Amino acid sequence: MCGIVGIHSQGAVAAELYDSLIHLQHRGQDAAGILTCNERFYVKQGLGLVQEVFEPEDLMHLHGHVGIGHTRYPTAGGYNIADVQPLWIGSPRGIALAHNGNLVNYKELAQEITQIKHRHLNSSVDSEVLLHLLADGIEEKSSADENTDEGFYSNLCSAVKNIFKRAHGSYSVVSVIIGKGLVAFRDPHGIRPLVMGQRTDTNGKKEYIFASENTMFYALGFQPMGDVQPGEVIYVTRDGELYRQVIEKKTFAPCIFEYVYFARPDSKINEIGVYRSRLYMGQNLAKRWKEKYPDVLPDVVIPVPFTSNTAALSFAHELGVRYSEGLYKNPFIGRTFIMPNGKERSRSVRYKLTPQKSEIQDMKVLMVDDSIVRGTTSREIVKMVREFGAKEIYFVSACPPIIDPCFYGIDIPSRSELIAAQKSVDEIQKYLGVDKFLYQEIDDLVEAINRRREQPVEHPCLACMNGKYITGDITEEKILELDKQRTCQRGDS
Repeated sequence: MCGIVGIHSQGAVAAELYDSLIHLQHRGQDAAGILTCNERFYVKQGLGLVQEVFEPEDLMHLHGHVGIGHTRYPTAGGYNIADVQPLWIGSPRGIALAHNGNLVNYKELAQEITQIKHRHLNSSVDSEVLLHLLADGIEEKSSADENTDEGFYSNLCSAVKNIFKRAHGSYSVVSVIIGKGLVAFRDPHGIRPLVMGQRTDTNGKKEYIFASENTMFYALGFQPMGDVQPGEVIYVTRDGELYRQVIEKKTFAPCIFEYVYFARPDSKINEIGVYRSRLYMGQNLAKRWKEKYPDVLPDVVIPVPFTSNTAALSFAHELGVRYSEGLYKNPFIGRTFIMPNGKERSRSVRYKLTPQKSEIQDMKVLMVDDSIVRGTTSREIVKMVREFGAKEIYFVSACPPIIDPCFYGIDIPSRSELIAAQKSVDEIQKYLGVDKFLYQEIDDLVEAINRRREQPVEHPCLACMNGKYITGDITEEKILELDKQRTCQRGDS
């Protein structure tokens, strides 16, 4: 999972790209980069948090009124500076790209580029393959017509249509092309989010932003324009004229885990408010609790902060039980789910979470978490709450059991890491050390994101929960291959 942003402005964009990446920091903490453009590219990249990568003087050297930015945590590639985005290529024209998602057929495409076309790949990330596909498509469709904006957009659509044909998986992309402008496109299934906004400068000219989430729109003065549609290609010319067209339609399958965990609660993606979705998740889960445990009522409902706070709030309200933030979270410790290994995740739990004894001691505590992936973090939290004197501990997950790996951009690489794939519900309850345990039902989760939506998302991507991969090309053999590939990239034994 990553965060991407692209801005086309009438003035310098570097500072606004930096601010946007701060708003997208939750989507990736391992690396960040900004690329701007006028007649050439200006790039600053580094490993670490956004505020660690960029100094004020860096932004002064990033010239241009068009640019893209990226925050990263790796699901493909390693932890090397060469893998930090945005990536760029000098021919044809000069094309730069930032990508959120994951290509299932990266290995095959990379072999074609290196062994048949005899080109060198500078990184180990699938985003570089997308960059080559885009550059090749633009070069192949090059003609005299591209001297006009209409002609170039036509060629661009043909190039992206070839990507839709060749690249299997998830990809939301922002791109800068020297001498042309800003490009945004999204895979035909719309698996990863990409939203857009518009504002008007003092001279009445339009300015545009494209981002993984709309969290920075208000701060930067952009008005939401909805989503880049699945299979859509958008082009903002050098002069700020907007071209957009859906060039391929397939089953719309946005990732449901965005609403469970990744997206910020104040985001609206795919015309669905994340905060309201999480409220409904908690409400649905509480109704299931009352069905399964009609005679069990906790003294207090406590969220595992922060992504589960909203669901826990509505869960407590539905049960008529007191809600309390009984776990204090140090906001300066990173998100444990996206830390690179289990040992770091377990150690960081006690660094970042401190139970509040007054809210726990001698209480029947019900804890709400957004999801349970590996189970190690949840188990450690339960131990902490026990140590602070809880009488009984109940544990619920706002997400259904995660039983299969994700190959569309979430770091769930192997069934062997997934507790729900290895243990029964009773075994998980015992492993966590809790007195009662409950998962969300898939139907209840889908209902939560679709409630009050005029056009429901009929087929959200639930691959990690039901093993149904929307691209239709992931077999058991492919799963084993991708698992091995990711293990090698990480350097695990």
